[in-house]
Amino acid sequence: MGEVFVTALRSVSLKVRQGEFIAIVGPSGSGKSTLLNLLGTLDTPSEGRIFIDGVDTSRLGEDDLAALRNTKIGFIFQSYNLINRTSVMKNVAIPAVVQGLSKEVREKRATELLKMVGLGDKINRRPTALSGGEQQRVAVARALVNEPTFMLADEPTGNLDSKTGRSIVELLQRMNRNLGTTTIVVTHNLELANVTDRVIHLKDGVVSQDLPTTRTASKQKTQ
Repeated sequence: MGEVFVTALRSVSLKVRQGEFIAIVGPSGSGKSTLLNLLGTLDTPSEGRIFIDGVDTSRLGEDDLAALRNTKIGFIFQSYNLINRTSVMKNVAIPAVVQGLSKEVREKRATELLKMVGLGDKINRRPTALSGGEQQRVAVARALVNEPTFMLADEPTGNLDSKTGRSIVELLQRMNRNLGTTTIVVTHNLELANVTDRVIHLKDGVVSQDLPTTRTASKQKTQ
């Protein structure tokens, strides 16, 4: 920024295992959003490397990165980012259009996912006819339509009241458990963080703690 050099992240090293559900927490300015953008290949690290399914993303060009995002990564945004002029089902199907799936396949996937998130009776409505919690459920379904390797969520409960936020927490937990999709969320919501497998604490651009949760201990006891 002009002559000011800002280091958003420093010496961050972590590994995410397939099927894990991870929360990234920390105060404002700690580097959470930067880390999420890097993991989603929306930003490029000035140093270091990021591997997704064994692929070194630093070696990919823009077209290959776009293809990787479309096939491997599902995004859930705090502001939903839905297209209000079209139906809920078409919103969910958009990533599948980019992937080149046939209309029949993408509409079938979108319909099945909307049923899974409890919106099977509202597939033909427009987003403006839904509540905030329902719009976030649409965003979850859209993130999963291309059957991604992992899902990234940026403050998925940030714009919701506590009751609706809990329903989204339960939905993310259920999707992770039933579909096995690796899920990484940036959140200030401790209720959400506590149902994940690990909580990564960022402070001043470094990982200050990387701790398993009580859910991890419970899963290990049942295995």
